Amino acid sequence: MTTFKRLSGLATLAVVALALTLGGCAKPKTRYGDPGAVETVTNQFGSTDLQRLAEEMTQSMLQAPVIQSGNLPIVTVQEVRNKTSEYIDTRAITNRIRSSLQKSGRVRFAVDNADMQKQIEELKRQQSQYYDQEKAVQQGRMVGAGYRLSGEITSIVKETEDVKDVYYQLFLSLTNIQTGIEEWSDTKDIRKTTER
Repeated sequence: MTTFKRLSGLATLAVVALALTLGGCAKPKTRYGDPGAVETVTNQFGSTDLQRLAEEMTQSMLQAPVIQSGNLPIVTVQEVRNKTSEYIDTRAITNRIRSSLQKSGRVRFAVDNADMQKQIEELKRQQSQYYDQEKAVQQGRMVGAGYRLSGEITSIVKETEDVKDVYYQLFLSLTNIQTGIEEWSDTKDIRKTTER
């Protein structure tokens, strides 16, 4: 009788283990979604916030007199400081703004600080013996930016047992590098509230 109970217990364990194994092998379902759809999975900074802030800032900047003048200002982008308590890829925000501004045909961009080393390496590489020097680019011909785009993103988080409220603010400014005059600045806000 004791052997039967032992075998019965082992059989039960084997069935449970098999069920867990088979259940763990279920394939997750993956599908494509609309990248422009509103994303409300959490109240942390997300794709909708990035798209919205970048679009609103781009439209605001296009109204700046220095851009409206039609002189095709050359801009360099400085890293936007993340002063929130969460990780936010601020370069993704400025990349989207940069892309939209370039598509407008009213702004040009000089290499920024983050990519300057790559630019220098490419210039040096083309000065090597492997390139026809008559067709290689020459050093000392880079054009400096006339304007610097910079800013910061901040957040304020308020929380109770029932509600979590997160307020984000993106501030950007466009500064004339030669004169130090701020030619344009704006702030855009987002508030996200989650009820538990």
